[in-house]
Amino acid sequence: IFSSQYHYILDPNDLECSLCMRLFYEPVTTPCGHTFCKNCLERCLDHTPQCPLCKESLKEYLASRKYMVTSILDMLIKQYLRDEYAERVKAHQEETRELSDLTKNVPIFVCTMAYPTVPCPLHVFEPRYRLMIRRCMDTGTRQFGMCINDPQKGFADYGCMLIIRSVHFLPDGRSVVDTIGGKRFRVLSRGMKDGYSTADIKHLEDTKVKDREELEKLQDLHDAVYDQACVWFQNLKIRFHNQILQHFGPMPEREADIQATANGPAWCWWLLAVLPIDPRYQLSVLSMTSLRERLVKIQHILTYLQSIPNN
Repeated sequence: IFSSQYHYILDPNDLECSLCMRLFYEPVTTPCGHTFCKNCLERCLDHTPQCPLCKESLKEYLASRKYMVTSILDMLIKQYLRDEYAERVKAHQEETRELSDLTKNVPIFVCTMAYPTVPCPLHVFEPRYRLMIRRCMDTGTRQFGMCINDPQKGFADYGCMLIIRSVHFLPDGRSVVDTIGGKRFRVLSRGMKDGYSTADIKHLEDTKVKDREELEKLQDLHDAVYDQACVWFQNLKIRFHNQILQHFGPMPEREADIQATANGPAWCWWLLAVLPIDPRYQLSVLSMTSLRERLVKIQHILTYLQSIPNN
C-alpha cells in the first residue's frame, strides 16, 4: 500500500531533467542545489563551468569530477516509477549500443595522421571532442577514428582507429588523452552526431603473399628497406634523433614474420610517422593494402632524403 501511494503521489514529470526533458538517469545534484542527468550535466560543463539553470560557478565542482549520484532521488525513481525507469534504461542501453558499433557511425576526430601501433597523444579541449572521448570511455569501446582534414569532404577517405590507453582530466575540463594506433580503415559514408563527425567504415588489411618465390623477394625488399631506414635514422642530427625518441620511442625491431598482422611490420608505421613528408603522401601509404607497394614508397622517400646534403 505504501509503495502504491507513493507511485500515485509521484508524478514522472516532476522528476524530469530540465536539459533532456526525460526522466532522470543517474541524477546528480550540483552544489547550488539543481539536479540533472549525469551525462546531461557533463555535456553542459564541456561548454562552460556554470550551472545550466542559475549560472552559478561550478569550477570547483568540475575540477573535483566527483559527480556522485543523488541516492535518495535515484532510489525513489527505481522503486516507485519502475515502469518509467525501465523505459528510460531501455532507451539508454539502445543509445549505448548504437555508440558501441565500431563500423557504423564511428566517431571521427579530425586532426592529424595516425598509424597502427604508433602512440598518438592528444590534448582535448573542444566541447564536441570532450563529449566524444567520454562516450568512448563510457561505452567501453575506448576507440575512435582519426582522420586528417579534407577541404571538400570534411575529412579524408582513409584513417586509423585510435585506442585510448588513459585519460588525464585537467581541472578546467580539458584532458590529455594517451592513445595508440589500431586498425586502418576506409570511409564509406560520412555523418554528424552532436557536433562531431562520424563515419561508416571498412577496416583495411594487407593482402597476403602466398607464392613462395614472391614472398622471398618481398622478404629481401623488406630487409633492404629496414636496413636503409636504420642508417637514415642513425645519421640524423642528434637534436632530431632525440626529439623522435622522446615523442615516438625507439624504432621497432625487425619482425620474424612480416605478414603476421593485418597492418604489416610495425617499423614501417613508426618510420612513416617520423619522416618529414607531406601528410597527403603519408595518407597514400596508409591506404595501401600491399606491403610491397608500401616498402617501395618508403624506399623512394628514404633515397630522396639521403640524397639531400646535410640531411
